[in-house]
Amino acid sequence: MNTLKHWLVASAFGLTLAAESHEFWVMPDRFTVPVGGQVEFALNVGENFVGTPAGFGRPMALSFSWFNQMDRTDLTDNLPATLEHNAASMAFNRSGTQLIALDTKPQTLEMPADRFNAYLKDEGLDSVLRARADQLRDAEPGRERYRRHVKTLVTVGGKSDATYSKKTGQILEIVPLSNPRIVKSGGVLRFRLHFNGQPLGGALVKLWNQRGHQLTVLRTRSDRRGELALAMPWPGVWMASVVHMVPSEGEAEFDWDSHWGNLTFQVGD
Repeated sequence: MNTLKHWLVASAFGLTLAAESHEFWVMPDRFTVPVGGQVEFALNVGENFVGTPAGFGRPMALSFSWFNQMDRTDLTDNLPATLEHNAASMAFNRSGTQLIALDTKPQTLEMPADRFNAYLKDEGLDSVLRARADQLRDAEPGRERYRRHVKTLVTVGGKSDATYSKKTGQILEIVPLSNPRIVKSGGVLRFRLHFNGQPLGGALVKLWNQRGHQLTVLRTRSDRRGELALAMPWPGVWMASVVHMVPSEGEAEFDWDSHWGNLTFQVGD
């Protein structure tokens, strides 16, 4: 059985910084590993797909799971008791696609009106902008409760399988409908978005890639079935991200519940 081996690297970063800096992702040190090899999974926070370490432990994790073709393994209890580490190494002794999924516990954040409105515009949350304007609250601070739902895909032993398309049950989830590892330059990569188990239409999705000092960001919106398709300009390491926000009900400390979905993967070999 694959086992969680050890935890590495001290870090002082937490989830409040993650919210301020937008993207929050799991990054393996390699996306392809031989059977029996180890992969170090780092937790990063930052902008433009450039990250710094984020604290990784039970205080911030609602669940931490590993999926393969056979089953799901809950690794939450294997996480450190504090946020003094930001990475984990896992050894895989079975070939195929491996999916690692992390969900964070909810945190709250209050942001000045101008910054909150700019954040809503950047993430394509037009309905929230309109609601704030209609309620004459667009000059008020933005108060939200946010959660992160992040995943990454790794190939073991040179073999990939349908694990890439597994639904993990995350509240907000980006699910590939085509295998990223076999997509060629110019080929189309398809995804479906799910929110509370249902297709999520109209959401802005960004795909990020760094090639040397060149940042590429592809943008599109999901259709009414929650699906989207993008032609991949070149192979390499990519990150998909999406934000969905809904009004909070019966809460005095915040007005919105936001969910951030993220998936890191490699296109091609």
